[in-house]
Amino acid sequence: MYHILIVDDEIRIRSMIRKYAEFEGHTVTEAGDGMEAVRLARKEDFDIIILDIMMPELDGFSACREIRKVKSTPIIMLSARGEEYDKINGFESGVDDYVVKPFSPRELMLRVEAVMKRVRRASEESRAENQIMEFDGGGLRVDLTARIVYVDGARVEMSPKEYDLFFYLLRNRNVALTRERLISEVWGYDFFGDARTLDTHIKLLRKSLGRYSEYIVTLRGVGYRFEEQK
Repeated sequence: MYHILIVDDEIRIRSMIRKYAEFEGHTVTEAGDGMEAVRLARKEDFDIIILDIMMPELDGFSACREIRKVKSTPIIMLSARGEEYDKINGFESGVDDYVVKPFSPRELMLRVEAVMKRVRRASEESRAENQIMEFDGGGLRVDLTARIVYVDGARVEMSPKEYDLFFYLLRNRNVALTRERLISEVWGYDFFGDARTLDTHIKLLRKSLGRYSEYIVTLRGVGYRFEEQK
């Protein structure tokens, strides 16, 4: 089971999540604002963090960025707003998943399990691969083991989910991948939220790849493909 840090300024929300988490056997620590969350994350090792956006002292976006400076702990962000801007901001801050309020506690626990499954799988694949891929004469260089991407010699920082999506596309390069398959394989569950989340990540990924964004081809009505340039 997991040690979960729940961060929300609403006691009712924290209590609801805690009730379901402990029912499933997880250990829970609570924080009422972003500053406390950062302090706890620096001091303790959590398996996963559930983090609200709108909080006093330090908002969720800023707290996530501070936590990411010292820990790679998976983070699920909670928000009362589902606008694309907020999702992009969250994913660029380094969150692994984004849940819009109101939400089902059961769904949230399923998302926790899905994120943790993905983390375990990524860790196992990294240990097994020890693989480096290069494209366009080395202009695009990807170290799958270390989870590092270089664009024209410069290291590119991506969110955890961007890495997962990009590496899945690479492992299946030149293969047409449906949106359903990408969501199932990369997110690790039958997607509960807005399927546009995939498109948002593709947009972020293309931005990170710069002039190599053309390697990711949109297949209208189907999905996407990483296509090696001739």
